[in-house]
Amino acid sequence: MVKRTYEEINAKIKAGQAVVVNAEEVIGIVKDIGVKAAAEKIDVVTTGTFGIMCSSGAFLNFWHTKPKMKMTRVYLDDVPAYGGLAAVDCYLGATELAVGDPANSHYPGHFRHGGGHVIEALIAGKAVRLTADAYGTDCYPLRKYEQTITLAELRQAFIFSPRNCYQNYNVAVNLCDHTVYTYMGILKPRGGNIHYSSAGQLSPLLNDPYFRTVGLGTHLFLGGGEGFVAWPGTQHSPSDPRNSHGIPIGGAGTLAVIGDMKQMDSRFVRGVSLTGYGVSLQMGIGVPIPILDEETMGFCAVADAEIEAPLCDYGENGYPTGEPCVVGRVNYAELKSGEVEWQGQKIRTAPLSSYSKALEIAEILKAWIQAGKFELTQPARLLPGDEHYDRGGCC
Repeated sequence: MVKRTYEEINAKIKAGQAVVVNAEEVIGIVKDIGVKAAAEKIDVVTTGTFGIMCSSGAFLNFWHTKPKMKMTRVYLDDVPAYGGLAAVDCYLGATELAVGDPANSHYPGHFRHGGGHVIEALIAGKAVRLTADAYGTDCYPLRKYEQTITLAELRQAFIFSPRNCYQNYNVAVNLCDHTVYTYMGILKPRGGNIHYSSAGQLSPLLNDPYFRTVGLGTHLFLGGGEGFVAWPGTQHSPSDPRNSHGIPIGGAGTLAVIGDMKQMDSRFVRGVSLTGYGVSLQMGIGVPIPILDEETMGFCAVADAEIEAPLCDYGENGYPTGEPCVVGRVNYAELKSGEVEWQGQKIRTAPLSSYSKALEIAEILKAWIQAGKFELTQPARLLPGDEHYDRGGCC
């Protein structure tokens, strides 16, 4: 029986001897030699995802002004940031719109600029206009301030996202008789197209469906740099129903993540405009899965055909009502084929996430580990998993 510890894996990483494969490669390896032999051979499996993650944002700290100021209202390129923290701290949310954006007053709105775009600009090294005002105090007398800033000039800047990296996600279709504009993109009427947003077999939490290795302090790839799991993400729901492979068939788990913006690369952090909906942020995340035993290996061998997601109606009588909207289930092999057959009709599919970028992330993380530049962390506490999971069972 294969048993490994984090200490043993990290010792091999430091010595340049760790065997690391990505979550796409491991599927074929397990198929060829079996779970046990693969677990004996492989130390780490790397995963990746690159998609729209609305519940994202950044904490920014500016140097004190002269004279000093307690910034009450903060704007970055006219996008409001929350200033109710301390004198020169703010939180910039990815979905915040620029002041004066017409939003959907001219429907469907275009949403050209918002928090996600400002975060991307900062990480790309571009100059951003900071404006702030305050009511003034004896210790912080300045009332107005304006300056052009870059990321390098900030005292601290870090991504802190309350909900990223959904374990699984809805697949969207529109069954009403007119086009709808949603966070899942533009959906044509009467089942004209299907959109999905997951890397499927590469996606981090689908390779550890019961959170056997992912928890507080897990070291990960975040936006091109290094980051960590800070907490279960908001809406973390690991007890969602599962299929026969143990894979959640709903959104299930999420991660709250944190990482230094000054390490990041704008190729993996991109502002997004969604017609008729708003602005957001595409974030790249990669999680290394340590192969502690055969069971971990078995879960990492999950393939697209074994991962099902709910097909949901985003038309006016479905998702918007808050009532159940699931009209079927599809797997990622079907979705990635470009066409799904549903109720006698063939519907074209398109991803809102990038599989090629997810694979690139998994490969970068793999290279970091192989070079001894990235070690694994044993979580201080594992995230909540399915309470009905029998730890003695196998996949």
